[in-house]
Amino acid sequence: MRTMSSKISRRAFIKGSIAAAGTVVAGTGIAGVNIATAADSLAKENQEPLTTLLDIRKCIGCEECVHACREANSAKYPEPEKPFPKMYPKTVPVQDWSGKRDVIDRLTPYNWIFIQHASITHKGEKMELTLPRRCMHCENPPCVKLCPWGAAKQEKNGLSRIDADLCLGGSKCKNVCPWSIPERQTGLGLYLDLLPALAGNGVMYKCDRCYDRLEKGELPACIEACPENVQTIGPRRKILEQAHSLAKEINGYIYGEHENGGTNTIYVSPVPFDQ
Repeated sequence: MRTMSSKISRRAFIKGSIAAAGTVVAGTGIAGVNIATAADSLAKENQEPLTTLLDIRKCIGCEECVHACREANSAKYPEPEKPFPKMYPKTVPVQDWSGKRDVIDRLTPYNWIFIQHASITHKGEKMELTLPRRCMHCENPPCVKLCPWGAAKQEKNGLSRIDADLCLGGSKCKNVCPWSIPERQTGLGLYLDLLPALAGNGVMYKCDRCYDRLEKGELPACIEACPENVQTIGPRRKILEQAHSLAKEINGYIYGEHENGGTNTIYVSPVPFDQ
């Protein structure tokens, strides 16, 4: 793993805190949806975002997506400097996951997707469901809108990500996220070069939907590795059409279309999500 650089000019920091840049990305085809074609449609159809559809019925909880994500993104994981600077005020919490890198049953700075297990009784039938959980990549992400430093960014293809070179670890993104997705690692990042005791507490981490793989025309690692084709990615309108068609076919339920103003992660489930 490489050590994330905490070196950045103050000019770049100020520039980043004012605005976040976006890029158009492309990918390869899956499940009848050609991502390269989808990328072309982004420019033609008012930059329509790429959205992921997850068919919960297909998930077998094998965690191949989890391991693929960790392998693909390991170079982005934090390598904190220790001992950590003393924080002021002392009530500012230190969050250190560097000794728990193998944890995969929840989100951490070293684990950006996990498998949630649910035991449900629906219409008198007991069901065991598993589903991948990660950032929802909201259409209007509060983490991006409310990050005071511009470290959280939304790309033109709809994904949201955190620029580790700009993040001060203030946790505003986690506080405003309806699902509390971002996680913090103390002991690295820009705050070490500014005011270690006063200006932040590390860097926040979350799924960036493998934006670097998309830029190279590759699928996100979790989608590529899934043996059951749980996930499908494509232009939002087409994915929503597929989601509604699937929900009608199985008499199922949709989550993510309207939640928090709409997201670019759409789940289809055989049971209501409030169960």
